[in-house]
Amino acid sequence: MNEGKLVFAQLMQHLPLTTFRRCTARYQGEFKVKSFSCLDQFLCMAFAQLTYRESLRDIEACLRAQHAKLYHLGIRSVVARNTLANANAVRDWRIYADFAQRLIGIARPLYAEDPFGVDLKDTVYALDATTIDLCLSVFPWAPFRSTKAAVKLHTLLDLHGNIPAFIRISDGKFHEVNILDELLPEAGAFYIMDRGFTDFARLYRFHEAGSFFIIRSKSNLKVQRRYSHAVDRSTGLLCDQTVIFTGFYSRQGFEAPLRRIRLRDAETGKRLTFLTNNFALPAATITELYRCRWQVELFFKWIKQHLRIKAFFGTSENAVKSQIWIAVSVYVLVAIVKKRLNTPASLYEILQILSLTLFERIPLDQLLTQTLIDLISDDTRNQLNLFE
Repeated sequence: MNEGKLVFAQLMQHLPLTTFRRCTARYQGEFKVKSFSCLDQFLCMAFAQLTYRESLRDIEACLRAQHAKLYHLGIRSVVARNTLANANAVRDWRIYADFAQRLIGIARPLYAEDPFGVDLKDTVYALDATTIDLCLSVFPWAPFRSTKAAVKLHTLLDLHGNIPAFIRISDGKFHEVNILDELLPEAGAFYIMDRGFTDFARLYRFHEAGSFFIIRSKSNLKVQRRYSHAVDRSTGLLCDQTVIFTGFYSRQGFEAPLRRIRLRDAETGKRLTFLTNNFALPAATITELYRCRWQVELFFKWIKQHLRIKAFFGTSENAVKSQIWIAVSVYVLVAIVKKRLNTPASLYEILQILSLTLFERIPLDQLLTQTLIDLISDDTRNQLNLFE
């Protein structure tokens, strides 16, 4: 009797498998492979992400305990720890990087109309990097300090929906500002960055492409004021000026005038200075846009807490990058399912529900909706009625 598909299989139905096969063929991922395909590897690693597995032995034990259901999960081979370890070490990580980019291409239009705190329809990106610490003796290919290793996750986050539009994984010594050379500026889009990305020769490339940037100014930056514009000081704004660079290197890199806005933060009392090449938006909007840059920090915190990207199942560079890209794919896949099913549950709630129900045969939309209703009703029952 057919009782319906497993929850894990229903979730994986949203994957564009034709695209996955193209990515596999592009990098010859299954050359001389007789069993345990790249899709099997992806599904096993996705299962590990969704159920918070800690090691390859953990993955093997859990899946072998459910060996009768592996075929219904979509896994066509026996899961063995050595086979999975070898696949992570040998099969090209670019297969999963390209596939994650395709998923991102599907997810971003679904979230294009989502608000993010500022009433602005233009595309707004937050650019930043986070460091994942590693042991130097175990991961010698990722040098960072003299006594430890690390990888950096450089991310360009689309604030409409908090979907990463660009990700690059590098070793710890790769400086954040170099990532500007790898970005393709999008005309009319806003790029929000902190002071670590201060390189005006690189930023001028964005200016020439018709993009706008907002960046914190360094305290020793030499500029000359040309014009001052009126501001409402009751909002915390101190000045709104048009300036040009007077320093030799900064003037050589960026000859055009910029806009300098100063703000006193009401919470901390600190004075913040911003530079932008956008002269059309109100000064208060520019400062609010920079405040939204904090979303990329929350994104890094979220994926480190809820995905397996801090403890790795392999020690080679290929294994680490494969695991990170599959984790990103799982994050974006859950975001796609959330939109397609139109569920009010958050990504955190969806992940928690899926972690316990992957082997159930409940329709996915019914599972997420009913669980959320039960949670709300439980909260209501626990509330005392003041007027009874």
